[in-house]
Amino acid sequence: METVTPQVVDIDKLALQVFLKSLEIAGGPRKLIEHRHLTWVPALIEAAYAVVLSKEAHKTAEDIAQFLGLTVPSVRNILRADPEQVQHKLQHELAGEPRERAIGTHIAGGLALLAYDRLKQGDHAIAYLQDVYEQSAEILGVAWPAEVLRRVKGLDFPASRDAVAERLRDVHIGHRVVCELLPRLPETITSPSSLLSHLKAAVQAEERP
Repeated sequence: METVTPQVVDIDKLALQVFLKSLEIAGGPRKLIEHRHLTWVPALIEAAYAVVLSKEAHKTAEDIAQFLGLTVPSVRNILRADPEQVQHKLQHELAGEPRERAIGTHIAGGLALLAYDRLKQGDHAIAYLQDVYEQSAEILGVAWPAEVLRRVKGLDFPASRDAVAERLRDVHIGHRVVCELLPRLPETITSPSSLLSHLKAAVQAEERP
């Protein structure tokens, strides 16, 4: 009898694809800019990881919360979201006047679940995803968060700034190397999610005149 070897899923690669597909469903990165929804990006990345870790790695909400630095209820909101309901709400949101508004875990989760399902159904649209990735890297600066999360996977949090530095020394955020930003980070990083927030704040501080 022929032995079938199960395929090992690259969690980071699939999470990035889910994130990019979520952006596509939301109208693309430029649509987020037009509607002042740049703050959605970190939440969409977290939701993409939550969905992939749940579906592919069969992680519990508690495990996912610990990895992403979210609360367990937030992770459950992501995983229990109704994709169709969220898509309808999103269409209504994007049809209105542009305004700054934070994205809830329910909406982020619905987009990630919808994106995951479409990818599993074969709707990869690799050329389009590559285009979205390039647009995102150019105008949103979102290529680096996924790489940061990949690098710190397995690191116990709270983690020291030095421990984080060892994982991220050669990671670039735009034209900056992460090691240049480390002095702006606190000595103790509480979670991967807070690490992303601190790095984003450090970049913004560097860009101020």
